[in-house]
Amino acid sequence: MQKIGFIGLGLMGSAIVGRLLDLEYPVTVMGRRNRTPINLAVGRGASEGNSYAEIARQSDIVFLCVDNSASVESIMLGGDGVISGIHPESVVIDLGTSQPESTEQLAQLVATAGGSYLDAPLGRTPAHAKEGLLNIMAAGDKSAFDKVHPVLSDIGENIYYLGASGCGHTAKLINNFFGMTLATAMSEAFAVADKAGVKREDLYSIMSSGPLHSAMMDLVKANAIDGDPTKLAFSISNAAKDLGYYTQMTDALKAPTFIGSSTKQALNLAATRGYGQSDVPTMVNFFEEIYSKPSIE
Repeated sequence: MQKIGFIGLGLMGSAIVGRLLDLEYPVTVMGRRNRTPINLAVGRGASEGNSYAEIARQSDIVFLCVDNSASVESIMLGGDGVISGIHPESVVIDLGTSQPESTEQLAQLVATAGGSYLDAPLGRTPAHAKEGLLNIMAAGDKSAFDKVHPVLSDIGENIYYLGASGCGHTAKLINNFFGMTLATAMSEAFAVADKAGVKREDLYSIMSSGPLHSAMMDLVKANAIDGDPTKLAFSISNAAKDLGYYTQMTDALKAPTFIGSSTKQALNLAATRGYGQSDVPTMVNFFEEIYSKPSIE
């Protein structure tokens, strides 16, 4: 089996590593902040790397699953970065949500060093990752994609090849713009219903019985009505970051976004009001607070 290097064991990364270990892949891991998931992975048979370059030298495939483009660049570049350790058969795959322009630049640097670089951001949740049921939006060198497809198939149910480097991250930003806009709009709808004296349960029954019904609606409803904010394990800060990347991308395309800017503003304001580390379905709590205390510092 291909040797896997995995950098970044947050909620999603830990779930994917668990899946790879279930399938008995040889995995070398390296965390960035939290020791707990590293210890759990090593306890299950993973090895721990000492540097990004070392992981690259020892691995056929290096997965990155970190928070933003700045983190990806810090891992890839420099004297001890991944690029300094890759070999001619190396394939480096960014599973996170990054800026397409940064992705294109890193792909060129990796190709110059003799390896291949794919952007392959993910859809769905850590719960899906544990079962190998992720959506994967891959782009970059087609021969490298074909080479790693069997591994991607072990962690993903739906795997899409989208073309040139950066197209995967472009698709993911559009996907997240739409998803976070739905979640924010549904949260606002529940809070407005409260203000107007309409029961949330009644509003949900009406909206979910027609074409507006969606899985995202149900994830927001889980918090707004059932009191469980954990069904969508994605923080408001991460959502705001992705909407920031999305609006940067649309500006560069000379296609300024009106709806995306509004969603970004709501998410950023929620983050400044202390909701940043809470999951996106708690946007309804933010709107409740705003409507009950309308002054915004």
